[in-house]
Amino acid sequence: MKKSIIATSLLIPLFACSTSRVPVEEVPDRIISNPGGKGVKLEVEMTRGEGHNHPLMAVWVESEQGEFIQTLYVAESIGKGVFRHGDQSQGFWQPGEIRRPAALPRWSYQRGIKAPDGLYLPTTGNPVPDAYTGPTPGKSFILSTRLDDPGTRQFTIWFEINQTWDWNEYWTNNKYPDDDEYKTSCQPALVYAASIDLDRPEKEYRMKIMGRSHHAGASGELFQDLESMTTALHIAERIIVRITD
Repeated sequence: MKKSIIATSLLIPLFACSTSRVPVEEVPDRIISNPGGKGVKLEVEMTRGEGHNHPLMAVWVESEQGEFIQTLYVAESIGKGVFRHGDQSQGFWQPGEIRRPAALPRWSYQRGIKAPDGLYLPTTGNPVPDAYTGPTPGKSFILSTRLDDPGTRQFTIWFEINQTWDWNEYWTNNKYPDDDEYKTSCQPALVYAASIDLDRPEKEYRMKIMGRSHHAGASGELFQDLESMTTALHIAERIIVRITD
């Protein structure tokens, strides 16, 4: 009887070890934009960090001189001017037209299209074409896209990301009590970039943080002070660009 009890007690930890949960690496979502483009094919892979919670984002291309070339991808709500939870007039949330200047101001101003109301944002009457917009990814993702112009050889790819309601001790909900646009952004958007030369291509490019955007979207200026940023720095763990042609 004693031998039987000992044998059973030994089996329990062995069984527990064999069924313990092993962390599984997240499989990223796959997104396709601008499939009809004639330029170079690119992959932009964003691995989400611990601060990620359905952020808005834009990916675009500029010349080496900083001239806007084209959008590669932008969150549909910004690109169309309609948010899924934008209208509560009927007592429940439904899609509604909303403009969010503080969401992605660097992309908005660099794009350079001014709407009749003075905002550098798409409208429902003049939206970003469907080929360049899509839903906000809920996790890590790989964007497969391509440039419009096959003649573009040297360029910078930019990535702006912003997450609402990410207050911290510096960016508090009463920091700018009279600025409603600030309250839709909290910590400002962060901007990343990578320079690409197709005549001397690399296997992959890790995008580097270049600064933050204006807290209320009042300009397209890029600010270098990141000391006040906390969880926003961990929305994206890393962003990698690959040439896939």
